[in-house]
Amino acid sequence: MSAGALARLLKPVRKKLILATSLSAIAAAVGLAPYIAIAEIGRLTLSLSDGSYESDTLWFWVTVGLTGASLRLLLTFFSSRIGHYADAEILHDIRLRIVRHLGILPLGWFRYKGSSAVKKVMTNDLEEMHQLIAHSLRETVGAAVAILIGSAYLLVVDWRLGLITISVLVFMFVFYRIAMRSMTLHMSKLLAAEARISSASVEYADGISIVKTFGTGGRMMQRFAKAVDEHTKAMAAWVSETKYSSAIARLLASEMTIFGVVMVSGLLFVRSGSLSMGDLIPFLVVGIGMPTSIVPAIHGSQGLRKGRLSAGNVENLLNRKPLPEPLQFQTMNGYQISFNDVSFAYDGQNMVMKNINLTCEPGTVTALVGPSGAGKSTLANLLPRFYDVTAGSISIGGADIRSIPSNRLLSSMSLVFQDVVLLRDTVAENIRIGKSGATLAEIKDAAQAAQIHHVIEQLPNGYDTVLGSGSSGLSGGERQRLTIARAILSGAPIVILDEATASLDPDSELAVQQALSKLASGKTMIVIAHRLHTIQEADQIIVIDDGQIVESGKHKELIIANGLYSRMWNSQQKNQNRYDKEII
Repeated sequence: MSAGALARLLKPVRKKLILATSLSAIAAAVGLAPYIAIAEIGRLTLSLSDGSYESDTLWFWVTVGLTGASLRLLLTFFSSRIGHYADAEILHDIRLRIVRHLGILPLGWFRYKGSSAVKKVMTNDLEEMHQLIAHSLRETVGAAVAILIGSAYLLVVDWRLGLITISVLVFMFVFYRIAMRSMTLHMSKLLAAEARISSASVEYADGISIVKTFGTGGRMMQRFAKAVDEHTKAMAAWVSETKYSSAIARLLASEMTIFGVVMVSGLLFVRSGSLSMGDLIPFLVVGIGMPTSIVPAIHGSQGLRKGRLSAGNVENLLNRKPLPEPLQFQTMNGYQISFNDVSFAYDGQNMVMKNINLTCEPGTVTALVGPSGAGKSTLANLLPRFYDVTAGSISIGGADIRSIPSNRLLSSMSLVFQDVVLLRDTVAENIRIGKSGATLAEIKDAAQAAQIHHVIEQLPNGYDTVLGSGSSGLSGGERQRLTIARAILSGAPIVILDEATASLDPDSELAVQQALSKLASGKTMIVIAHRLHTIQEADQIIVIDDGQIVESGKHKELIIANGLYSRMWNSQQKNQNRYDKEII
């Protein structure tokens, strides 16, 4: 799977990679010329007892050595350059493909787990592929060629000592393969553990105040510690399995090991008269240097394994099923929203929403209330097609939302969530997201309607203030009003509010509610509410429990009915009265 994925992803730059690796192979081959030249000059010198030698032969080997060294530098330069060009080209292409593909994936996937998956692919996995394309592939091929040519040369000089030298390298590879036989399995566990550590670290940093308050017994600290412990155990298991074979492989790959074997064996052959001292020199020059080619080969092979795993992750993301776009479009005739026998299951089987029938008229406010986990947010997320319904249908203006192009569907809605998302950009640009090309005057009008204009004016650079991680000192309510200004500017006829005031203090809540009244004017509005006093004036209140509509009506009607809504209202009123008494 991973090897096939790698081949498919690298297909556009295959010719460049073949050229780069070929140049690397040639560079490795000619790179041995200086060492062979030194060895041959030594043999030439020691083979003549009177110290005389042919000048032409000497200069021939000097020329061979210098030419080989020069060509190696030149070919390595071009090989590296072409490899990096191929790397830049293919990674640019992959990033564009990922970005385009993300644009057609269901939004619910991002909210559930997609953000961390995208981050890992765009950072860790693409970095591993960069190492493979720009370095590992060329280094592995070059090292293999150097070992083959070096071995062939030594066998020509003396096949017996050549086999002895090569056998050391063969045993090294055998023990290396033993050590690495389960590398893919262990690497997968380590990468998974690293991903959990990364996620837990972000959570830990975001919740540092909670961690400091509750100490190491806090849930976030436990999750972080568990992730680190999993990584430690995975690494310990790998080390325990490979410690002996890895140690032997490293010992056999040492230049000192090769030197000892060559010297002992070579001197025995010299002593028996079957090998001259001159013929021993190539093994002391070329043979001892061969382990230096093994290290790049080992690192390169590890890079190839990581690259294949990363290519598999990239392809898995690119193969994730996109949001189906309609083959035949339907036109919305107005903005009446209808849920028709809607049922939904995240896994396609276990229904979390069951037989929902609901109509939301233009110019009205529909409030969705119910216990936590009842399905309020899930129902609201089906409208912008964060997920597609499992059964039934949802229509806007008589058109099934699955027959409306996604860009047209989303442009008809303004979404305001409890969790505020602001871009690291100017205040003006954060509001302008609601309407591309909006003038500064339009942005200010939207900010005034959202009751945030006076706050923006007091920022260091007004509307040109760049919002950072702390949003330049804006409070939660002010940040929420900024997103409401964005929604007001968009002018979308449908508004969805998901717990927009749930975490605000009373003063901020009042300001946000006043801003929302501007936003809701004349729109089809759906509000998910936790604080029931904020939706008393809603045109209809839908009470959801266990994925089903159990009550519907206006506030007074539901109070008289003495059902779930009435019990929730009375509970909140008691809590509020108790809070008021404590304040007094």
